[in-house]
Amino acid sequence: MGKVVMYSSVSVDGFVADESDQPGPLFDWLSNGDVPLDESGELKVSQTSYDYTRPYWNQIGVTIVGRHVFDMTDGWDGKPPGGIDHVVVVTHRPEPEGWNPEAPFHFVDGVEAAVAKAQELAGDRMVEVAAGDVGGQVLAAGLVDEVRMDVVPVVFGSGKRYFGSVHAQHLLEDPDVVIHGNRVLHLRYRVRR
Repeated sequence: MGKVVMYSSVSVDGFVADESDQPGPLFDWLSNGDVPLDESGELKVSQTSYDYTRPYWNQIGVTIVGRHVFDMTDGWDGKPPGGIDHVVVVTHRPEPEGWNPEAPFHFVDGVEAAVAKAQELAGDRMVEVAAGDVGGQVLAAGLVDEVRMDVVPVVFGSGKRYFGSVHAQHLLEDPDVVIHGNRVLHLRYRVRR
């Protein structure tokens, strides 16, 4: 099985969005370079960020998100973002009315079931868990192997926390990757077991 990685861009003070669910400048690093990150050409990053991000994205087989993110993005119109094969949505509600059952989205109740389904679908590829409430729940359940952050030099003061509502201490190893890109610091921590 591939490893489970919690990931997002994050403010220096630990937020993935403001109180209105807006990311503000958190994704500016995805358009402040001259190296295309994907075939669309819309995302352009520095060479340093490309060299770190592209190989990571290539390893992801499945992304786990919460229903809130799914609803905010309108389910990406049934097409997983970034060329990912499948999306697992953690929700207590049924899939949306009129949802295409052929779309590679899987609706499950609970984070343990989500990780199990994602690992089944991903095989040896990586399972990415979106940071926030669902990511924090997966971390609290002891199912996260690695935490990746793209830290952007901005302070939000309040908003949606990277680790959601986690209230217990979780030890991480020292960062084994620290890469400075244009207006972003890429960090990777293994979760201490």
